[in-house]
Amino acid sequence: MDSTLHVLAQDTAVISTISDFLYTYWLIFALVGTGIYFTLTSKFMQVRHFGRMWKAIFTNDGHTHGISSFQAFATGMASRVGIGNIVGVAIALSLGGPGAIFWMWVVAFVGMATGFVEATLAQVFKVRNPDGSYRGGPAYYIRLGLKSKLGAIIFACVLVFVYGLAFNMVAANTISDTLNKNHGIHPGIVAVALVVLAAPVLMRGIKPIARFSAKFMPYIAGFYVLIALIVLVVNITEVPAIIEMIFEGAFGLDNAIVGSGAGILAAMLNGTKRGLYSNEAGMGSAPNMAATASVNHPVKQGLVQSLGVFMDTMIVCSATAFMIMASGVYSISDIGQSEVGAALTNDAIVTTLGGWAVWVTSFVIFSMAFTTLFGNYAYAEVNLAYLGAKNTGIYAFRVLVLGGIALGAILKLSTVWDIADIAMALMATVNLIAIVSLSRWFFGTLKDYEGRLKSGDLESRFVAQGNPLLPGDVPTDVWTRGAVDHAPEHVE
Repeated sequence: MDSTLHVLAQDTAVISTISDFLYTYWLIFALVGTGIYFTLTSKFMQVRHFGRMWKAIFTNDGHTHGISSFQAFATGMASRVGIGNIVGVAIALSLGGPGAIFWMWVVAFVGMATGFVEATLAQVFKVRNPDGSYRGGPAYYIRLGLKSKLGAIIFACVLVFVYGLAFNMVAANTISDTLNKNHGIHPGIVAVALVVLAAPVLMRGIKPIARFSAKFMPYIAGFYVLIALIVLVVNITEVPAIIEMIFEGAFGLDNAIVGSGAGILAAMLNGTKRGLYSNEAGMGSAPNMAATASVNHPVKQGLVQSLGVFMDTMIVCSATAFMIMASGVYSISDIGQSEVGAALTNDAIVTTLGGWAVWVTSFVIFSMAFTTLFGNYAYAEVNLAYLGAKNTGIYAFRVLVLGGIALGAILKLSTVWDIADIAMALMATVNLIAIVSLSRWFFGTLKDYEGRLKSGDLESRFVAQGNPLLPGDVPTDVWTRGAVDHAPEHVE
């Protein structure tokens, strides 16, 4: 037994080392660099078009197939707003100190541009399903835009693992950790209960999941932000000091923070890791759902997904961070303890509002993490379809996902997160290379939209074939002149 535990400990250490190496020496620079590139070349689109993002969420272009912009937004938020906003922020504070929050903001700001680009490209290169609805995402724009079948297959396989298994293990782990800490429920019981509750929804497929997310996710996220605001109001006098700690920690200006092990590099590393996990900008996940929306111009859904990045990090993650730091449960001396899970967020609410609030935190954390399971699965199924999976294969994968949920509920927290981080880094790398390589398609589409904006013609449908602003014709008939909502595409 001792030798087995020793081997497992070594394996965990190796996984953690690989994760830190990927982020320290590559992904931080790749993510932020790509975000800065698209921010500058789009002339700060996240600022110029911020007002339009809100209008785009509720746009109804009158199409009968696919899902609405709001449903695509809500399903994307079901994956974004969840454990990354609860556990991710707590871990960022625990390992990177207050300065990690600043770097989460940086990743989110430039990530708004990256998310805008990837979602727009997903719309440009989307194809039709046999029922007239749409599918798309990085696998499709890599295959159709870059003409790389192998690259598309690699991305799709990695995403299926990341979202179908790794991230759902993290979500299940969050639920298990919370229920065990708050109510003493054994992880094994939680594992069985999650499978029983998730199976009926997962087995029904993407459209019911989209409807489920659109119906419940806004209320769950709104309720959570309301609780965070109440905690902040109770501790409002702490806010100026918190802001000071965040900026001092980000640039290594506080000796106490630096001395605790949370220097600039630790803040950047953990802020970037948790920021990427939370808002997903550049990872290539949100475009899978963005492509399913029915809009008359690709840029409209790009705006919607960009707003999702803003709401996730600037609002929800910030609310969590300020709530934890204002409540008094967070201490600089505790930096370096990774096994906090949802404990800090939970303790912040309970400490401020009283012991009765443990039921509120359990409900909120369970709801957000449970909804995340379905948003994650929706991404995986889109890529399974790309890989050619038919009904039998998809149902078999759903069973595998349920097994991953059960396993995640009983595994150690740090191991689950390290596995997810490595897979996430690989997926983001492939996607970032793709969107930079396809940037001419994006800029042409953006120029088309901004030209329509100036002329007041935002009602007519975008046409890709023969469009002089694009580097070529899109190899589908979705955006042809006079396109109709049938005749499914076939992508080899």
